[in-house]
Amino acid sequence: MAFARASGLLLHPTSLPGGHGIGDLGAEARAFVDFLEKARQQYWQVLPLGPTGYGDSPYQTFSAFAGNPLLIDLKALVDAGWLQESVLAEAPPNTGAVDYGWVVHFKRKALAEAYAGFKKHGVAADKAALEAFKAEQSSWLDDYALFAALKDAHEGASWESWEKPLVKREAAALKKARKDHAEAIAQIQFVQWVFFEQWGRLKAYAHEHGIQIIGDIPIFVAFDSADAWGNPDLFYLDADGHPTVVAGVPPDYFSETGQLWGNPLYRWDEMKKRGYVWWVSRVRQALALYDVVRVDHFRGFEAYWEVPAGETTAIKGRWVKGPEADLFRVLSEQLGGELPIIAEDLGLITPEVEALRDEFALPGMKILQFAWGDPSNAYLPHNFVRNCVVYTGTHDNDTSRGWFESAPESEKDYALRYMNVGPEAFTWGLIRLAMSSSAVLALAPVQDVLDLGPEARMNTPAVASGNWCWRLLPGQLVPAHAHRLASLAEMFGRTPEAAV
Repeated sequence: MAFARASGLLLHPTSLPGGHGIGDLGAEARAFVDFLEKARQQYWQVLPLGPTGYGDSPYQTFSAFAGNPLLIDLKALVDAGWLQESVLAEAPPNTGAVDYGWVVHFKRKALAEAYAGFKKHGVAADKAALEAFKAEQSSWLDDYALFAALKDAHEGASWESWEKPLVKREAAALKKARKDHAEAIAQIQFVQWVFFEQWGRLKAYAHEHGIQIIGDIPIFVAFDSADAWGNPDLFYLDADGHPTVVAGVPPDYFSETGQLWGNPLYRWDEMKKRGYVWWVSRVRQALALYDVVRVDHFRGFEAYWEVPAGETTAIKGRWVKGPEADLFRVLSEQLGGELPIIAEDLGLITPEVEALRDEFALPGMKILQFAWGDPSNAYLPHNFVRNCVVYTGTHDNDTSRGWFESAPESEKDYALRYMNVGPEAFTWGLIRLAMSSSAVLALAPVQDVLDLGPEARMNTPAVASGNWCWRLLPGQLVPAHAHRLASLAEMFGRTPEAAV
């Protein structure tokens, strides 16, 4: 897809201020859209919006299709007459970090009460809309709702430990489970309807204010997910539901043992036989949620690192060919031509990966934190091609201020000389450098707009806890930030007028 020159900010909705212990899709989300408009930005990038589990990672969700109930705006449910306002008084405090244990307990209880209120007080039009949603989304919603209900009934245990007839999805066992857990299933379907209704309203509000939303598709799904349980024949699983091989990345400069992700791997041969229908459905769902999608670990479509199940590191893996261009041709045919996709092409990238990316004119990613030390570095702006997306940093990096504080002196010196700024101006110098570059899109995390240090980092890869918690405080983004961003967008031709 040919993108017009523009810029935007990266902020996951969980990091918004307000809400009830966690950012949500309500008033503060709309206020952030207003801020983006004042700042002359055109994009809001979010992380995956699926329901999170252990570790709270949006990249390890219980479904590639469902929405995260924790993001639901409870105030809207009070306004609808389904939830008593007194319930909100039990909410966790709004601090600079999400306490997920508290938030999960509170929101589950509140959403259960909202469902009970909906059954009693919901108007006919809303009940009809819920039924229509259930029918329209049944291809994934039926399995997800049953999966989530069974997971609750098994106190959160992973699906491969359930009773064998359920693990093997025997028809009689599934029929009985749907009957036994009918009320829980209905509540889960209601919660998903509420999420999609609220997200749809927020997306429409963003469009009214000239803001497009960039979403995120992780290439792999979690093992403990409705996707793996509901489609076992599309993954390398044994007869008892256990993975035989899992995903990871090989040893490199950053890790002597590689990274063992543990996600189940796709049986691409079986996917191809079925016309990649699961992937077409997944991308279609993403393009209904977002205007543009970033595909995480794009190189895995060309070749992926396969590790035998049971290994404790990723050392004993091997490269296996992925679907390559075949998948993207089908996606293009089925979804209407050019694909509004950003390819996350970081890490070990081969000429074959670059050729796959370029065959479909997908912009790759450039990270300015990776740029310093060698004039030939591909992440330096003077080496950019136009069809790329430049970031000061991403959710997996330290904040730019944090990076600068811990970087080698030689890299700091190179960066300051390249940008012709002093140390105190480093972060905004990096934002200015991104905006001034030839990259078609320029994006920065909100933490960099605020020039925050490592305490505001969103995620540290390979660290199991303490991630995904950072939040904006009320009033932390001020008009001066918007004015400064607007000035850069205007100066470097990243406004809507400049693209005309």
